[in-house]
Amino acid sequence: MIRIELDEASLGATRIAISPLWDAFCSLHLALPHRTPSWPYEEWAGRAREVLRDDERTRPLRLLTHGPHGFPDFLLPRPAGAASVDAELDIVRSTPAHVVRAGVREHYAGLEDHPLVRPYVDDPEAACATLAEAYAAYWEGALEQHWPTMRRLVEDEVLVRARTFATEGVDALFAGLESRAGWKPPVLELTKHIEADYRAGERRLLLIPLVFAEGCRLYSTDDPEVLAVSFQARGAAALRDRSAGPDAESGDRLGLLLGRGRASVLRRLGGPLTTAGLADRLGLAPSTVSEHLSVLADAGVVTRHRVGRSVYYQLTDTGRSLLALLALLAGEDVLRAVS
Repeated sequence: MIRIELDEASLGATRIAISPLWDAFCSLHLALPHRTPSWPYEEWAGRAREVLRDDERTRPLRLLTHGPHGFPDFLLPRPAGAASVDAELDIVRSTPAHVVRAGVREHYAGLEDHPLVRPYVDDPEAACATLAEAYAAYWEGALEQHWPTMRRLVEDEVLVRARTFATEGVDALFAGLESRAGWKPPVLELTKHIEADYRAGERRLLLIPLVFAEGCRLYSTDDPEVLAVSFQARGAAALRDRSAGPDAESGDRLGLLLGRGRASVLRRLGGPLTTAGLADRLGLAPSTVSEHLSVLADAGVVTRHRVGRSVYYQLTDTGRSLLALLALLAGEDVLRAVS
């Protein structure tokens, strides 16, 4: 268990950021041969394993998955406001030599002669350039085609979390973070296989939503100004093969009442989402989702609001009540069947 004590200063300065490189790092662990990824990562994992096996340029990434559990920040820099993998790889390439060697001394003490570690001691600039190339090769083969969908998922997550933080406070923000995180004020607990305790002190907290957080739990405490923690973004089912996957919603009351398409849209609106975000999650054309949303908005079960150039939809009290009522009726049917 990782326990991070947060004071008022760090909580007040909490920010949420996007990092394609952090997502790539976690996905590496999910693609390991011994892992059994959950649906909907299964098909993706098969392709990712082929990239790691067949593209020799990815060899430096093995240090990230087969090395010690801890690793220096230069191997995975914290997000610095850049939301593109190219910008993050530029940060990797430009890491100063003294920072690389200091990270090796701290995290790989006694392993300096390991074939995967030695390059960072002998020629840090070249080693970081090779690492960036390895990340780029892996990204191109395993993740690039998914990034438009992934980006919409994490951007939606940023909006929902930021809105929750601004309107309901830090308790609401952490209470709904995810199942592997627990909030016992003033301590944020992260489920992990190691034991460690940290104090944020004057550092601000940075939360990073990831589509591939199932691969591993990431946190960074090296930076003197920022303490970074990852969490699972919702909607990973958007990665699935859209011609496959379970169909658990056919034949239910909501589908009969509204039609299966509108029922699916209504169920997915757990938080504010755009038309494109819903389309990703449902595997439907944006035009189809837009039509469903228009009808649902006219019926008063969803509402829309604009943030910048995007329009977000969410359930109204009527919509939530409808879902709750039909869920209750479904539960009563189950009780009758077993009694």
